[in-house]
Amino acid sequence: MGKVESPCVSQCKLKDEVCQGCGRSREEIKGWKAMKDKERKAVVDKAKKRLKKLK
Repeated sequence: MGKVESPCVSQCKLKDEVCQGCGRSREEIKGWKAMKDKERKAVVDKAKKRLKKLK
């Protein structure tokens, strides 16, 4: 598994503790740098699902 890049699209706007740009929760954004790649992959997958629900 390669390095997991941040899903941030520099359109940060939190609604109900979820970023409307990338789909991550506030806690996931805060903890991103400390996460291992496996954790980051799981966060990216969850964020994609959240974004689909928002749109």
